[in-house]
Amino acid sequence: MATAAASVPETLAIARPRPRSGLGITSLSISSMAPVSSLPRRRGVALVPEFMGLRISRRPSRVSSASVRATAKVARPGVVCEAQETAIDIPDVTKSTWQSLVLESETAVLVEFWAPWCGPCRLMHPVIGKLSKAYEGKLKCFKLNTDENQDVATNYGIRSIPTMIIFKNGERKDTIIGAVPDGTLVTSIEKFL
Repeated sequence: MATAAASVPETLAIARPRPRSGLGITSLSISSMAPVSSLPRRRGVALVPEFMGLRISRRPSRVSSASVRATAKVARPGVVCEAQETAIDIPDVTKSTWQSLVLESETAVLVEFWAPWCGPCRLMHPVIGKLSKAYEGKLKCFKLNTDENQDVATNYGIRSIPTMIIFKNGERKDTIIGAVPDGTLVTSIEKFL
């Protein structure tokens, strides 16, 4: 099985703008090319002349396939990524289910006000999912789409999303605005359990 190696440009050239005579218009032309290895060096850094374009080599690389294989083995890490737990789906609450699921709940309730187009809201879903699992039986977690349930969002003065509101005994107890770390939510939740 043959290994293909990428070729490295042997020459680096820089395009120099030259004005056309009398028109004040600048055009690009390639005036010269110099091999990178012949560039002057100062304090260990190669000085690169003005960019004149790239010259692409169609010749095969002089690197042997054995050295490419040896380097490739060293460069491969053992584990790239690990499987993660699947996100816990947070149930939706709507205008029609608001009274029964949130206001009449016997346990504390955390409601995330969100919208599908909101990036920070999507970042909060896994955080709230984990909290839902951690506080199972003590706290119910729901999400309310503010685009589809504008009346509820307006009633609670939601002006920015994500906004999380904690309810207990049908009363609003705390409000957290913005994408916050789970520790911030835990601190607020613990006050009302």
